[in-house]
Amino acid sequence: MTDAREITLMRGNEAIGEGAIRAGCQFFFGYPITPQNELFEYMAQYLPPAGGTFLQSESELAGINMVFGAAAAGARCMTSSSGPGFTLLSEGLSSLAAAQLPAVVVCVSRAGPGLGRITSSQADYRLCTRGGGHGDYQCLVLGPSTAQELFELTHRAFDLADHYRNPVIILSDAILGQMMEPVATEALPRQVAPEKAWAVRGKGDQPRKVIKVAPHTDEELIAWNVTLKEKYDWMCEREQRHEALFMQDARVAVVAFGSSARIAMDAVQRARQEGVAVGLFRPISLYPYPGQALKDLVQAGVGRLLVVEANNGQMIEDVRLAVCDAAEVVHYGIGGGHIFSPDEIYREIARVARGA
Repeated sequence: MTDAREITLMRGNEAIGEGAIRAGCQFFFGYPITPQNELFEYMAQYLPPAGGTFLQSESELAGINMVFGAAAAGARCMTSSSGPGFTLLSEGLSSLAAAQLPAVVVCVSRAGPGLGRITSSQADYRLCTRGGGHGDYQCLVLGPSTAQELFELTHRAFDLADHYRNPVIILSDAILGQMMEPVATEALPRQVAPEKAWAVRGKGDQPRKVIKVAPHTDEELIAWNVTLKEKYDWMCEREQRHEALFMQDARVAVVAFGSSARIAMDAVQRARQEGVAVGLFRPISLYPYPGQALKDLVQAGVGRLLVVEANNGQMIEDVRLAVCDAAEVVHYGIGGGHIFSPDEIYREIARVARGA
């Protein structure tokens, strides 16, 4: 059992910041936007005493390019934003992926489209998982659902970014970012950022090092894309993560991520108490999507999938691709910032279980 002295009551946004600092994050660059400003403030207060540098950039474009420079020099670095700002920084995200530079980028979703409002939403799923920038690139995308996971998966994201030399996205939302929960902050040790042999740190007596965003010929660019594709395939094979609850006898599965999975859990437990054979499938890696695990559940007897997400229908595309018409897929989602109640999800579970 975790010692009580190791528990800290934190907002989700603050848990992200603490996870980053304990992972050895050395630089944070970014521009304030709600509903992620608590993370911004946390890094401004606590990163410098930990030996790091916090700098408020003049825009999201500037912030992501500062990340590019720090990453090229071998530092562990990070930025964060919400949907409108994340769209602006996506050009730099594509460049980071092209140059094979590790970084962690946080998106705390708000309602849209357009400027939208600061209420919670999951409408940035497609933006993050499909690559918001140009060209053939992918980022690992992690979808935590608790403050503890925000802390731990952010910590893990820095290791994954270095391992694959690729950006990693933490996709959160306003509910997760603003809520307060106990976090076992001592669960993970403070790390020192590793040395990187490929980093550009000045020539000295060593061979010259060059980091390029694009090669100089068509043939080189094609070969470059082949190399990147091989890396993304490798990521897909190794980094699928999910949680499956109450699935041992389930004939219906609720598929939900992030804050929606938390709310759906109450509805699933109520339905099971009333004799409904329903379980919860929660993808943790949103890219790569844990499609094989979902397909295995369908082959084991789950005939209906209720996809619950706080948008007009985005993750449902990955669910349909995973099961390939082997199960009935029903969507329940409302965009624009609607916050689900367990009661309304329970009603949808009952309706789907009846085959309505």
